[in-house]
Order: sequence, then C-alpha cells, then structure tokens
Amino acid sequence: MKNDDHLDFDFTEGFIDSPLSRRKFLKIFGGGIFIFMTVGEMPAWAQEGSGRPSRPALPTDFNAFLRIGEDGRVACYTGKIEMGQGVVTSLAQMLAEELDVALESVDMVMGDTDLCPWDMGTFGSMSTRFFGPPLRAAGAEARQVLLELGAEHLKLPADRLAIENGVIYERANRNNSVSYAQLTQGKKIARHASGKVPLKSPDQFKIIGKPVFRRDAYAKVTGQAKYAADIQLPGMLYARILRPPSHDAKRISLDLAAAKQIAGVQVIEDGDLIAVLHPYPDVAEKAISLIKALYDTPTSGLNEETIFAHLLKVAPEGESVGENGNLDQGVQQAATTFEQTYLDGYKAHAPMEPHSAVVSVEGDKATVWPSSQTPFRAQTEVAKALGIPAGNVRIISPFLGGGFGGKSANRQVVEAARLSKLAGKPVQVAWSRQEEFFYDTFRPAAVVKIDSGIDPNGRIAFWDYHVYFAGERGSLHFYDIPNSRTAAHGSGWGSEPGTHPFATGAWRAPANNTNTFARESQMDIMAAKAGIDPVAFRLNHLSDEKMRRVLQTAAEKFGWKPAAAPSKRGYGVACGMDAGTYVATMAEVAVDPDSGKITVKRVLCVQDMGLVINPQGATIQMEGCITMGLGYALAEDLRFTGGTIHDLNFDSYEIPRFSWLPRIETVIIDAPNEAPQGGGEPAIVTMGAVIANAVFDAVGARVLQLPVTAQRVKEKMG
Repeated sequence: MKNDDHLDFDFTEGFIDSPLSRRKFLKIFGGGIFIFMTVGEMPAWAQEGSGRPSRPALPTDFNAFLRIGEDGRVACYTGKIEMGQGVVTSLAQMLAEELDVALESVDMVMGDTDLCPWDMGTFGSMSTRFFGPPLRAAGAEARQVLLELGAEHLKLPADRLAIENGVIYERANRNNSVSYAQLTQGKKIARHASGKVPLKSPDQFKIIGKPVFRRDAYAKVTGQAKYAADIQLPGMLYARILRPPSHDAKRISLDLAAAKQIAGVQVIEDGDLIAVLHPYPDVAEKAISLIKALYDTPTSGLNEETIFAHLLKVAPEGESVGENGNLDQGVQQAATTFEQTYLDGYKAHAPMEPHSAVVSVEGDKATVWPSSQTPFRAQTEVAKALGIPAGNVRIISPFLGGGFGGKSANRQVVEAARLSKLAGKPVQVAWSRQEEFFYDTFRPAAVVKIDSGIDPNGRIAFWDYHVYFAGERGSLHFYDIPNSRTAAHGSGWGSEPGTHPFATGAWRAPANNTNTFARESQMDIMAAKAGIDPVAFRLNHLSDEKMRRVLQTAAEKFGWKPAAAPSKRGYGVACGMDAGTYVATMAEVAVDPDSGKITVKRVLCVQDMGLVINPQGATIQMEGCITMGLGYALAEDLRFTGGTIHDLNFDSYEIPRFSWLPRIETVIIDAPNEAPQGGGEPAIVTMGAVIANAVFDAVGARVLQLPVTAQRVKEKMG
C-alpha cells in the first residue's frame, strides 16, 4: 500500500472528505462489489451529556463496508476489534447468512485504520446490537446486487433463481449456474446499503442462531494468535519507564548516571517521560532499577475505608434519572420503611494481558500495534503526541487479551510512540503487572442510598434511590412502584476534580454491578421483613413480561421452592437489565458458621437477549460474566492510601480461580423474532446481589458492602 493511500480522519469531526475517501477505498482494493453502510445512532449513555466523556458523532457517510472480491471471498471491514467477546465469529455469521455464502468464506478485517472506516471503539456490548443490523442490511443489499447480475448473466428472471454458498443457479436446472466470483471479475460496483432489501426471517436461517466454534479458538489455544507484545520488528528496542510511587507524588531529584553506564542502553529523558531502552528486555529492566529518583509524596487520609465518607462529602446535587408518582404520598402509605446505605469499593480490570504497544516511527509516519479497544482514538492520540497528521498514523489491531473497558485509554501507546520517535527505532512498551494495576482506570468506589417502604399488604409504597459516583447505568428500577425517584450524583467517570485519588472509568457493565447489588439487596430486605418469598415478592411487583419470563424460568430450572428468607437453604435471587438483555440469576451457597467463609455451590443464569446469533458464543460470555462476577462479589477490593496503590499483583488482589467455580448453568430464552441485544456484560451485573442475598438466606447476615468477604459475614453474624 502506498503512503498516499492512507485515509484522513479527525477524531472530533468524524470522516473527512467522504467521497474522496470512498474513491481511495476503491483504489486500494481494486475490483469487486462494495457495499458501504452506516451504523445508526449511539445509545443515549454513549452520547455527549450522558455523564461520560463525550465522543464524536458517527460519520454520516459510512463507517463500515463489505467487499465481495474476484476470488469469491467476502470481507467485512470495521473499526471494531476482537478482545475475547467473539464478534469475529458472530459478525461473520450475520454477513454469511444474508449473503448466502459459507461462513468459511467470510473474512473479518478489524481495527486497521488504513483499511477500515472510523469507529468510536469496542465497548458497551454494542457490536452485535448496533453494528449487526446494518451489517445484515449490507449483506442483503449485496445479495440483491449479485442476484441482479446473475439474472443478467444467465438471461433469466431473478424469481427463477436461487442462491446457495455463493452460487446463483436456476431452480429448475441447478447445473445452469454462476458463482459470485465469476460475476465480480472485471467489475467495480459500489453502493450504499439502502435498508430497503428485506432481511431473512428466522425460519430461513441456516447460519444465524446455530452454535459455531469460535474461529479464533485454534490460534489462541495453540499460541499462534498475536497480541501486541508478540509483535517483534527488526531493530526493535524494549522500553522500561520510570514510574512514581504514587499518583500524587512529585519528583524532586533524578540520577541517571548508573543506568547510562550499561553497554547498549539508551536513556531517554523527555519532560515527564524517563525511560531506558535496550534490544533485550532484561537488560532494560536492570537499567531502570539503577536509576535513583526521590519523590515527595503528600500524606492522605483517603483509603479503602474512608473513601465513602469522602465521596458523600464532595458529591454534587443529584440529577434526576427517572421519577413517577408522589414520594410524599408514598411515605404516608408505608407501614414499614427501610433506609439503607450500600458501599462498593474500587475494582481493577486485571486482564490477563497487560497494556502493551509496539510503535515504529519513520519520518513523519507511524505504524502502531496496540492493545486497545479504541484504535481510532489511539490514532488521534499518537498523531497529537508526534505532531503529525492523523492520516500518517496507521493502527493495526491485534487480538486483545481482555479489555473490560480498561483498554479504552491508550497511555502505553503514546509512550511507545514518543520513545520510538526519540530513539529512531521501533519500540515496545509492555507494562508489568505492577504498572497495570498502578495505571488502571478502576471501577469507581461508590455509595448508594435507598429509602423505601411497604404498605400493610406487603406492596412497595415508595422508592427513593440515590447513587453516588457509580453512574446511572442500571439505576432505574423495573418493578411496579407507584411512587419513585432515582437520582445520580456524579458520573462515575472520574471527571469531577477532587473526587477520586486516581483514574476511574468503565468496568464491565459500568455502574450496573453496583446499582443492581443495591437494588436487589433492598428488594430482598423488604421481602424478608414482609415474610414473603423473595421470588414471589419480585413477581408481585413485575408486570414486565420479559422480566417475569426470565425470573419464572430461572425458578423452574433452579427448582426454587417458595420460602421467606432466611430459610437456611442458602438460596439467592437477583434480577437485572443491561445492554437490552434481561437477566435473572439464582445461586446456592454454603457459609461456614465459624469463619464466615462462603462456598458458592451453584449458579444458574437465565437471559432474554433477543435473537441469538451464536448460542455457543453467548453461553461462553454468560459463563465468563458469572466467573468474573464471583471476583467482585467475593474478594476484589483495592487497597490504597491516597494515590498509593497497595495491591499491585495477584498475590494480594485476588481474582476468581478455577477452584472457586461452582456448578454453572445457563439458559437463553428463545426469541428469534426480536432484535439481538448485548451479551458481553449482562450476566455479570447480578452476581454481587445474588451472592449477598444467598448469604443472608443461609445465615441471616445482611452484608451491605461489596465484596461479601468472610470477615464481613462474620461481623454481621454477630
């Protein structure tokens, strides 16, 4: 590819000079049939004014396209990336279905800024539900174009033709046929997806809805898959960077002499960036250890215990998320009231793959291989750091070893870019586990206050809900409550100065884990006081048919027998909604009466996620959410003093182990006629609540702070 074929993008304005960009695409790829598509509007929570960092508008021209090449292969070009959620398979399934081609003939080209149109990033369980429909529409449009070409080639009306595996044939004479490859040879046809070509109905599906083995599985289990830290370039240098001991530390002295004495070590001092580079990483590690630096670290009274009072002290006035009825009237109608405060500490993403990047700067151009959920944001950030046009920066996205929202920022990418420019050679920056924990954007510590009440008949009379700094996602209840108010204080994105002692941001299903823990714990508290079975109590307040269905299905599959809590069985239930998906989870736990230690014996999760593209992939995501959710529910809690992080590895920050895992059962409601919804996050949101509720049912200990540790259980057991 020639350098002048690079595309011009601007992070704040979207696609620049779109007609020219289309022509460049056609020039790059040569012949074939091209269908350009535009993904619809972002959901409200991703837009400016939603309480999260604003993102640019989607391009009005196109932000993805597909190409049917002269070899008959189909390629989809999208700025989305694959980080373990399985979209490299499910998106290909949607395209193959509508095009009537074999799944094996579809190639997904993802996150390459030279080949793919602009995309805001991969997060929020949005790839399938927002990118999937226009992708299917583009496939249907391409199929119609090919059918018209086939009719012309075979000199037959289109209604006498059928398509199978990329071959158009006469229904009455299958031997009279022409392949897609034959039709595209020597042609260059470009169209926009009109959205007017009808999509296939579920009864026509041959690929959508069928369990498919993940196409990246073999490469990953055999070690062939490439991640950012696997990229090696000729002459590449490994970088180790001097880090402060605390986020609020100020460097007061620096001595680089000893590091400079090591043969072959290149020491770089560029303002705030102090680094050593060497062709071997162990030599760079030795050199960084020889740098003598003194820091002034201010004292702080903030830690994992005092942070909650601090958050309430600095919290802004609440912004209304939703309300109905009259709270004052509801309070008057209540026979029993419940005022509870729920606490949730900071959580690390703790991905298996730390942040990494390889950057090669040559003149005024740069090529970047990052571990990033936001390749186009990385492109803009590198361009700004190097002082070059964004079109001169090419991002090539390898696989990601887990993101969970934590790889949306690109600090390590910018570091590698700056060092490569200064060193004049390709540079790899691969964070250590300690750096990963230190520079993580943590799930924010948060407080939820709920004031609620039930009338003499055990019906909820009012609900007053205030969430502080988690964010509003998942804060709205879905129960039938005549008088309610929900307010969010702070965004949960660390944008308010003086709020958090370090960076916070998105963490798998942002805000919803905290909000669901608080809401579903409060529901159980009211049910117990009323002497009503917790499942029955929820059903008594549910007219939403989808939520009723998932809850009733869960009760049936779990074998739930009605009983008021605490029943001593150790059964818990929690409901939630995320990314358009309805979830009901049930769990069985055992609690050691002497130590308070919790053993999770069984977890059953039911989801209604609309049309399921790949049932196997959806099941894997549910199991992954349940497993990861056990971590924040039972153990994960960041210890810190001011800006100093005390948990810097897995010896003290404990994530779920295989030995923890209970019997996991998943059920997906069959809803093929409904739009597909998100599957990468919903099942995690109920895990904190379902464990807390199961513990209360087992031993009567109501823990109001996550994680539900043995110590906290023991304290509540008294």
